[in-house]
Amino acid sequence: MSSQPGTAKIMNYKTVSREASAETVIEKSRFLGHVKPVKTEEEAQAFIAGIRKQYWDATHNVPVYVLGPEYHAQKFSDDGEPQGTAGLPVLSMLKNEGITDVVVVVTRYFGGVKLGTGGLVRAYTHSAQAGLEAAGVIEMVVHRAVAMTIDYTLLGKVQNYLAGRPSVRLADTVYTDHVTLALQVLPEEEDEVQAAMVELTSAQMDWVPGDLEEIAVPSALGRR
Repeated sequence: MSSQPGTAKIMNYKTVSREASAETVIEKSRFLGHVKPVKTEEEAQAFIAGIRKQYWDATHNVPVYVLGPEYHAQKFSDDGEPQGTAGLPVLSMLKNEGITDVVVVVTRYFGGVKLGTGGLVRAYTHSAQAGLEAAGVIEMVVHRAVAMTIDYTLLGKVQNYLAGRPSVRLADTVYTDHVTLALQVLPEEEDEVQAAMVELTSAQMDWVPGDLEEIAVPSALGRR
């Protein structure tokens, strides 16, 4: 059996799968939550600049972005709203949800009714959440890529095992003179799954661990 490659610590985290916007009307004010997945500050700043240009006539365009599993980069602005009522609540919500690698801009068209401090916090937070939900919240979960090769006579047993263990993902199957299964295994389950496969196949298999990979798994707000 092959030895396992060296690993660097990689953290699971939540982000979004696509760019999206959602509109909410609160006390006659129109709020639009714009969201995009990003990997760099340059991407985030370009998105913010684009929203400000597109919605140049808005009362406020409140920008927030966070980057990295440990939030090595984060920035927000209240864009003229009372201090602490717009950008900071959105930033806090993102961090409380464990969401990163994302830029959010909440656009507001004032409708004539003042919301007060608490009302603004709730409105901006809710609008950002609506944008996140429209953009599809996902969790990036680290898996180990494993190439497992077996004889055709063992395929049924292995398939039955995998059907009962949904945490092990089957990414691909290659049929030659043998069957090679491209598996994605949670790092904390590697030893257990490998031992199970050894027992299941009476050690008549080849188990070759590869790199760690981030796999997108559907998630939701409020799920940590």
